[in-house]
Amino acid sequence: MRILFIVLLVLGVAGCNRYSFDHHLNSAYEAYDRGECEAAILSLSKAERNSRSRRYMQPEISLLRGQCLERQALFVDAMHTYQFIVTNYPASEYAYRARARMDTLRELGHEGAGAAVKVTPVKP
Repeated sequence: MRILFIVLLVLGVAGCNRYSFDHHLNSAYEAYDRGECEAAILSLSKAERNSRSRRYMQPEISLLRGQCLERQALFVDAMHTYQFIVTNYPASEYAYRARARMDTLRELGHEGAGAAVKVTPVKP
């Protein structure tokens, strides 16, 4: 009886975690559809924290994050996000889509968006 209780408890916790992840990811997509990128990025961050054990979800989360960054005209950040997907998940569907988004950004004149940014410290 005790073993059955423990098994049910473990399955319940795992199910709740999956539900929470799905809820945050769905909320991110809904916020993106409404044009609320700040809310979408917040939901993506929550989903990302819940998906640490499911690394296969990272490219989907990153692609939606890149699209939000694009919508906010943060093209450098979007290009870096897309490059992250292409580099770390080259065989995924999301890498294909990320390459397409990068090509589109270049065609729209954001070629410098993929370039490395030189950072210099501020002098006191």
